[in-house]
Amino acid sequence: MPPIESPCRKICTLDPASGLCLGCGRTLAEIERWGGLTASERTGLMKEAAARLTTLLSARARATGAA
Repeated sequence: MPPIESPCRKICTLDPASGLCLGCGRTLAEIERWGGLTASERTGLMKEAAARLTTLLSARARATGAA
């Protein structure tokens, strides 16, 4: 089975309050260790990061009145 591609979207901007990348939802530590994760760990992290990013972006939209 081929390795899972990186969830990086080339946005690479960290939210100062949460420390999450606004492109992929990962922390810097998660980005740094990505290459050493197993396929199963990558799959799990991609799901977690996507959920975190959705929550973060929704909260930011509510805070700015955009939602």
